Amino acid sequence: MKYLLLLFLLPNLNSIYGQEFNKISVFPNREEYPVKSYSKENIWIFILAGQSNMAGRAIIAPMGTIAHSRILAINIQNKIIMAKEPISFFESDKKGLSCGLAFGKELIKNVADSVFVLFVPCAVGGSSIDQWIGDSIHRNVKLLSNFKSQVAWAKKNGTIKGVLWHQGESDVVSKDIFNYKTKLKKLFNEFRITIENNKLIILTAEIGMFKKDNSKEKIINKQIKQNVLLDPYTFLVKTKGFKSNGDNLHFDSKSQRLLGQRFAKKYLENIRN
Repeated sequence: MKYLLLLFLLPNLNSIYGQEFNKISVFPNREEYPVKSYSKENIWIFILAGQSNMAGRAIIAPMGTIAHSRILAINIQNKIIMAKEPISFFESDKKGLSCGLAFGKELIKNVADSVFVLFVPCAVGGSSIDQWIGDSIHRNVKLLSNFKSQVAWAKKNGTIKGVLWHQGESDVVSKDIFNYKTKLKKLFNEFRITIENNKLIILTAEIGMFKKDNSKEKIINKQIKQNVLLDPYTFLVKTKGFKSNGDNLHFDSKSQRLLGQRFAKKYLENIRN
């Protein structure tokens, strides 16, 4: 009976205590496949790229494992499944909550009922901007080649509507830190060439400012903003007030959900202008 009571209470712990789980991460135990029929024209695909905060490192509560009929993802075999956190299938020992599901939920509330959102993960934790540009193998993933391969699959299965990009923590220690915006411009240009859309929307977000001495993080964020000012199809989401999951590096669950909502609002704001 004690175990049955625990299972009953588990989904309600967040609302009871008003805080995130701090010791438990609940993962979906099985894949679910779409039951609604859809056409390729109604599939809006978003590529999730960058490093660990885009891949997701936050605690996954039960709400993150409940599928929505219009929010899809892919598995490691590139089969379309119902989106649940964790969306990324790279780095199997480091999976966590990302901003993806929150982005999808916010987006579908504001678009036609016929639209399905599909996520294609490409983010790999710890990857630097130079590794992306250089197509390095990082944690068993050839970064840019993997991006191109996933884009080729996506083009056959829907319309790529944008890239959600979060990266920069690895470049805080770079000796070439002041050239970060130039490298972003080069990489984003490569993304658009690959996707064959020179007006492709790329959504970027600031990195976290959790450390006492965050002077280098400020440099990265300044250059992310400068790149946005120079690129009419790249947009910035601010992360001021976000909290760390305790390691002064990764966003916690609440911050990840806020990030997803802000990405969606920024996207909607700019496709309607």
